[in-house]
Amino acid sequence: MHRSCLFVLPVVAITAILAQAAAFFIEPAASKLIIAISGLTGLAALSGLLFYLVMAGKSVSHITKTLNSGKSIDRKDFKAGALGGLVKAVSAYVEQLQQRADQAEHDLSDMQVSVGLLERQKKNIEEIIYSIRDAVIVCDDRDRIVMANSAAEEVLDFDANESGMRALDKIVAWPELVKLVQTSRRSKQRHVKHELSLELHGEPKTYDCIISCVIDDNQEVAGIVAVMHDITKEKEISQMKNDFVSHVSHELKTPLASINAYAEMLVDGEADDQETITQFCTIIQSQADRLNRLIEEILNISRIESGLIKVDKEDVSLTMLVQEAAKMIKSYAGEKSIGIDMPAPIIYDQVNADKDMMSQVIINYLSNAVKYTPAGGEVSVQSQVDEADGFVRVTVTDNGVGIPPEDVDHVFDKFYRVESNKKYAKGTGLGLNLVKQIVEKVHGGRVFVTSEVGKGSTFGFEVPLAAKAALSPK
Repeated sequence: MHRSCLFVLPVVAITAILAQAAAFFIEPAASKLIIAISGLTGLAALSGLLFYLVMAGKSVSHITKTLNSGKSIDRKDFKAGALGGLVKAVSAYVEQLQQRADQAEHDLSDMQVSVGLLERQKKNIEEIIYSIRDAVIVCDDRDRIVMANSAAEEVLDFDANESGMRALDKIVAWPELVKLVQTSRRSKQRHVKHELSLELHGEPKTYDCIISCVIDDNQEVAGIVAVMHDITKEKEISQMKNDFVSHVSHELKTPLASINAYAEMLVDGEADDQETITQFCTIIQSQADRLNRLIEEILNISRIESGLIKVDKEDVSLTMLVQEAAKMIKSYAGEKSIGIDMPAPIIYDQVNADKDMMSQVIINYLSNAVKYTPAGGEVSVQSQVDEADGFVRVTVTDNGVGIPPEDVDHVFDKFYRVESNKKYAKGTGLGLNLVKQIVEKVHGGRVFVTSEVGKGSTFGFEVPLAAKAALSPK
């Protein structure tokens, strides 16, 4: 019944339309007949509608009474009633909505899991980038800063938290890097490696920059990653190696050339008398000794730096070592009428040291003092014990030519010689570096120097007392 009632209103409407059409297009007699039939049809349809409404009202009244009495409603009441079809349709629709809601809830749960995994992956990637010691900066396809670690903030001098999604050229005051990033983005080059230099905190720095362009599945630029590795130390070491080879070659070439020249003169018979022959042989011997000392110093420095040198430590008195070294150098100083002022013996100046190495340190200081002090000068040796800090200090002071301020910090470098003092004495430039290696690396002490041009220099070293050295961890 409920289905037929759905057609009541359309039937009434169609009947009215037919009646109007008959009035205009059909003969009066026929039109009257049609109008009469239409009226009867409409009346029947209205009667059906009224009947449906009455029955629906009864069904609703029955359901209301049942609910008011506290009884449960039987499904038969809906099926048998006039609202049965409507309830069934609504129930089907509700069931469909419930299924959609369950599916949406399941999809939402899957999406939450996926989002959680993505967030965890993103966090892990960020932690990896932030932990890298090299400077790393990530930009999007418009050169805007997306991410940067602390190393990048320090190198490029900006705050990543305050520069989010701002253009790289507005934040970074390094035109070379900005240009590389822009060029990489435009050219879509996967990896580009460049060496860039800049000044950081007043010091020149060199960086090996790798610019990578990230391309998505559509072959479009997704972003740019720039990694900057500090190679300043590597460059310095490489330069030191080159300088070392250059200096060694020069130092070896000089005595070898002298030996070769005088040997050729002897072979050619240019030495006619015994005196000339002796002179040539003496020069050859002295140059050979110089060559031997150079090679020995190079080998000793190399052994100390590599930790392969044999060290034989024992408790010795530094004052006694100073006195022994002074005796060895006294004849050399006497040739220039240079006096050596010796320290008074100290009872408790025992150090745990390699005796031969420590003697070499003192002899080197004394010989340099005599070399660069004019005739008639004075060299003073002082020894001091600091029991509070647990070390012994030895200083060698002269009133010689002195060292220019710009050279003072370099006198312990390999092959370094003060240019203005080369005329006073010959040397390899390895002696003071060997002293530094012996004192600092072998004995855990330190070397130092103070100097003033025209007034003289003071070279010294400190090493731990034997008691403190015994307590120090190996």
